[in-house]
Amino acid sequence: MKNPDQYNAPASDDDVVAERVRIFDTTLRDGEQAPGFSMDRRAKLRMAQQLEALGVDILEAGFPQASPDDFAAVAEIAGALRSTTVCALARCQDGDVDSAARALKAARHSRIHLFLSTSPLHREHKLGMSKAQVLDTAVRAIERARGFCDEVEFSAEDALRTEPEFLAEVFSAAVAAGATTLNAPDTVGYTTPTEIVELFRYLRQHVRDADKVIFSSHCHDDLGMAVANSLAAVSAGARQVECTINGIGERAGNAALEEVVMALKVRAPHFGVDTRIDTRQLYPASRLLTELTGQAVPRNKAIVGANAFAHESGIHQHGMLKHRGTYEIMRPQDVGIAATSLVMGKHSGRAALRQRLQALGYTPDDAALDDIFTRFKTLADHGRELHDEDLEALALGHDPHATGPWRIVQLHTSSHLGGSASASVKLAHDDGHEIGEAAIGDGPVDAVLRAIERATGTPLELTRFQIDAMGEGGDAQGHAQLSARHAARDWRGHGSSTDIVEATALAALVIVNRIARQSASDQQINKRPSMAARALAHGRAHKETTA
Repeated sequence: MKNPDQYNAPASDDDVVAERVRIFDTTLRDGEQAPGFSMDRRAKLRMAQQLEALGVDILEAGFPQASPDDFAAVAEIAGALRSTTVCALARCQDGDVDSAARALKAARHSRIHLFLSTSPLHREHKLGMSKAQVLDTAVRAIERARGFCDEVEFSAEDALRTEPEFLAEVFSAAVAAGATTLNAPDTVGYTTPTEIVELFRYLRQHVRDADKVIFSSHCHDDLGMAVANSLAAVSAGARQVECTINGIGERAGNAALEEVVMALKVRAPHFGVDTRIDTRQLYPASRLLTELTGQAVPRNKAIVGANAFAHESGIHQHGMLKHRGTYEIMRPQDVGIAATSLVMGKHSGRAALRQRLQALGYTPDDAALDDIFTRFKTLADHGRELHDEDLEALALGHDPHATGPWRIVQLHTSSHLGGSASASVKLAHDDGHEIGEAAIGDGPVDAVLRAIERATGTPLELTRFQIDAMGEGGDAQGHAQLSARHAARDWRGHGSSTDIVEATALAALVIVNRIARQSASDQQINKRPSMAARALAHGRAHKETTA
């Protein structure tokens, strides 16, 4: 049998770190099977390639026996990945083992992950098996799988509610049969950090040949302790953690990969272990999963949430401007986020406002800043998060509530067979003229955006599109939030309507109007030097005449 530390070594490393925790990602298996997170084969392959770029040691690609599509997805991923071990899940049944083996045939590094319930509750009500039958079934499946792949992992489902003595007996038999990794999952998210430490210490002491295998933790989040329990298991000797991007998974989810990894990184002196994860790929991986599933990450989500490196409180912003370490224990760049965000809202202070205005190119004196700050607080008290365009309007003395110059007069959309759609809009300008345009798009939202672009002559590169329901029922308002790039700048807009296409059109018009108002302001500013030049020329002429 191979030394466990030889498995999944980074291709660029000559020496494997002795105390390395292997990251076993199950986003595409345990995560994908949760309601709302299903992915097709193409999406799974894209996610798998991102996870390999992230540096996960083992990627559980799916459950081949579950469906022909799952089998095909595992097989495609197995043939595509280079450095990451591709894993397939299987029950301790001959058909499952054989199906997993066929799906993994093209893998450069392969693992079959066998599972069987061991707790009294599962033995009686799920399996209808005695302890002896569970032992025999597990051993026979492991021995069969061992001939088909590089590694075999055995999971004792509901291990945390299994008698410790019996769990140690099952694991000892699994090692003797050829298992290379032993997983003790908290299948129902019931345990606590103290209890999981006790169990892993017990297993390492009582499982025969424990030093020849890797112990693994797989924790669910039903009581909100999945990450804490996973880290506790590591402190007790577990050297593999099974987790998912954004913590997705059955019921309340699994331990969040990004949280486990960054905890081990930031608190490295405490844990004394490392991973081979490229943490700069954490945020891109999170964003890709959001894109593929359509499931947004909560703003307050640790590590990858929108607020993870955002500060609105004036006290916090002041501290951050003095020294980043006052309120941040890690750099946003370490997880793939470009920079810390000082969010401008009603809790922001004068120092943060001055810093942001200076970044935008405005350097008001103290008196002017006092006036801007007063108007800023009035605007922010309406509960809004203020963006750069709002601050520029305040700095220029404009009304941030301004909505013109364009408004929608008519809007019509229709969908066609095959997924395409058309839209027509009529817009009115503050100067009195109206213009109508039509466009075809991939859907009604795309079509209406194209029509607005054509009518206003303002090209937009959409970078973010989100629709949220504001209430329940068929008459609930939909709130559309758009982010778009125009002329190398990012712009934001929002709109609300019971019709989501109309809400999108209103949000797009907010962006177009902000661009138009900013363009008008820029033209006024550009005129000022020429006016100064004329004044200077007039002064020189006056001097010459006097002379």
